[in-house]
Amino acid sequence: MEAILFNSTGVESGKIKLNEEIFSKEANDGLIHRLLMLQRSNSRNPIAHTKTRWERRWSTRKVYKQKGTWNARVWGARSPIRKWGWVAFGPRSNRNFTISMNRKERRLALFTLLSVKARNNQVKIIESVSMDDSKTKNMLTIANNMQIVTALFAMLPDDRNLFLATRNLKNIKPIGVNYLNPADLLKYKDLVFTKESLDFLGQIYS
Repeated sequence: MEAILFNSTGVESGKIKLNEEIFSKEANDGLIHRLLMLQRSNSRNPIAHTKTRWERRWSTRKVYKQKGTWNARVWGARSPIRKWGWVAFGPRSNRNFTISMNRKERRLALFTLLSVKARNNQVKIIESVSMDDSKTKNMLTIANNMQIVTALFAMLPDDRNLFLATRNLKNIKPIGVNYLNPADLLKYKDLVFTKESLDFLGQIYS
């Protein structure tokens, strides 16, 4: 599997061979879907919270007698059929939406996504970005030369200059190569690496 290689100005300069262990997996939509659901479910923060019968502050005295009124046989003012009563079967903030998935399955799902990107010629490599080019204006010129519409820019985790230069670009999201995830990979069309970040990806999953 090969990817297009671009020089520091964004002009195509050849091809580069990709790591076969990462970029040559067969498509597995079911596994990708499970990893995406894991990411979304584990990031949920349930804040909707209703009070139960014992948390609602109100009188516990029976509103009226049990029989002879032709009304519902209600309890006290805290009854759920009352306006200021507790909520029956309402949402609670202690709900647990977390999903588990084996480490090998998570890794295979990520490799599958990267392989799909590579087969569709959506993986692009930049040879290097110098300190002088690490400015938003220069990165915009490079992106235009590479004909990027939407892209996920995978860079080294400690490359702060490149992160600051790309974070304000429209339709381009900078991300550490160690934080590649299914939601971003599915949202953005192209996946852009630097040579250093591509090598670092191989080191992470070696």
